[in-house]
Amino acid sequence: MPSSLPRPLSDLPIRRLTRDDLVACADLSEDRGWPRDEERWTLLLAAGTGYGIDDPDSKGLMASCVVLSYGPEMAAVGMLLVAGRHARRGVGRYLMQRVIESAGDTPLSLHATASGRPLYEKLGFAPLGRTIRLSGALRPPEALGTSETVIRSVSAHDLRAVVRLDSLVFGLDRTHLLTRLPTFADHLRVAEEDGELTGFAALSPSGANHAVGPLIAKDTSTAKRLVASLAEATDRPLRVDVDARHEDLLDWLGRCGLRSDSETTVMSLGGRRHTDWQRYFAPFSLATG
Repeated sequence: MPSSLPRPLSDLPIRRLTRDDLVACADLSEDRGWPRDEERWTLLLAAGTGYGIDDPDSKGLMASCVVLSYGPEMAAVGMLLVAGRHARRGVGRYLMQRVIESAGDTPLSLHATASGRPLYEKLGFAPLGRTIRLSGALRPPEALGTSETVIRSVSAHDLRAVVRLDSLVFGLDRTHLLTRLPTFADHLRVAEEDGELTGFAALSPSGANHAVGPLIAKDTSTAKRLVASLAEATDRPLRVDVDARHEDLLDWLGRCGLRSDSETTVMSLGGRRHTDWQRYFAPFSLATG
């Protein structure tokens, strides 16, 4: 039975989430059928600003949302979750409206599921593109051939070059996220050609899967090599969210045994960043862009 909610909903207090809320955030993810992803929540709460509404009928959360700031140019919104017993009662809209107000003039971006897109459209978000999620065990159908590109594990000396490449491709400074990658990710690979960094990719835990992202590469061939190298490092199924414009990579992943199981719509409010999408194959995560 859904509990009673105050009317108006503005009587519901919204507070900042901290690392002390980690278990409650993971419980909320699980309540909505998502992986608990405590590692990802730890990263998001450390690098971003979490907002939550406490459930008056339990010790858990009624709703959550995380905002990752990339300066005045953009902030990414993710993990907008409402407990199942309070769903479709206006709580998500109320929380999102407060997040928009807190952002002020800063443009917002997010990945919307099919069920969430109508809400974001009502709030003024416009669609920009699509991201397709694939998952499964990677089985390369054929050799990738010879290449001058070297794929290797990241070293401490690579971090500055990784941040520089990411800023060029993503279009904004994500240093506060990328400096946490070596701790967050189980495996991190870089692509190098003639001493120059041409791509990088990370593999991080997500429930029973390993998630690929971010995935940045100079071309599709390099992206494939990075994914193949990460796949060799795990016996878990892979999960990767790919920009729908990268049809060649999507086709290759399908031939390797991964299957599309969902897609999201990339949306923005108040502006958009100028990402070099031809080198931006997969986001850090759907919560961070």
